[in-house]
Amino acid sequence: MKLRTLVPLVLLLVATSARAERSARIVIDAGHGGSQEGAKGSGTLIEKEVVLQIAKKLRERLETEMGAQVFLTREKDGTLPLPQRVDFANSKRPDLFISIHANSMPTKKMRERAEGIETYFLSATASGASARATADRENAEAGASHTVQSDSTLSFILNDLARMEAHVDSSRLAYSIHQQLISATGASDRGVQQAPFFVLMGVESPAVLIEVGYISHPQEGPQLGKAEYQEKLISAIAQGVKGFLGEVRKRDARPEVPVTVEGGSAVAAPASP
Repeated sequence: MKLRTLVPLVLLLVATSARAERSARIVIDAGHGGSQEGAKGSGTLIEKEVVLQIAKKLRERLETEMGAQVFLTREKDGTLPLPQRVDFANSKRPDLFISIHANSMPTKKMRERAEGIETYFLSATASGASARATADRENAEAGASHTVQSDSTLSFILNDLARMEAHVDSSRLAYSIHQQLISATGASDRGVQQAPFFVLMGVESPAVLIEVGYISHPQEGPQLGKAEYQEKLISAIAQGVKGFLGEVRKRDARPEVPVTVEGGSAVAAPASP
């Protein structure tokens, strides 16, 4: 094989190896903040405070255990519009993005019954009425000037070749984290779901949104504010992230092999697993 044919293959292998070896870059988004308090639980429990506590502890865990580079969209209680969260995330060129929230129900009867953990990844249509309602609540902060794209526009985004792999990986990340969360907490399993969340739409990496529980539930809500229970959530999310990144790095580390040589240029295909 000619030298000019080998050069592209060598460069490709070097780039793949670099991705596999460098520290993971992760963006964690603590939902709401400032004037946007999010859901409220019993007593003084407020979503914006609970999720920021979890986000900070999760950053520390990922940095300590994985040597990851972790960035928070907000470090304190301040208002940060959803478009700015997306822009910030993309500026860090992360390997993955996690948005943390706590769910709620509007009526007393529903608050007494609804509990459990949900993990979402982006889709043009919601996987059910409950998923749509959750997305609508979270998207309300985007404001009228940043309305969620229509299903046809979002479908176009998801079908863009540059985003397809990130979207598929978002599903894998969601399942990896969700399984760990249910196992660690024993919480009601409300499943991995799909919905058109604004904060997930523009992120150019695998991205998920976690509703860590119902802050409005009389038992589950107070748990979310306790350090012991937060530790279970943090440990589970970290394990899910590790599992996902481990699989991705195995995939990216597979060598590329030449299939054909045409006009002095090699056409490569992934090696068999």
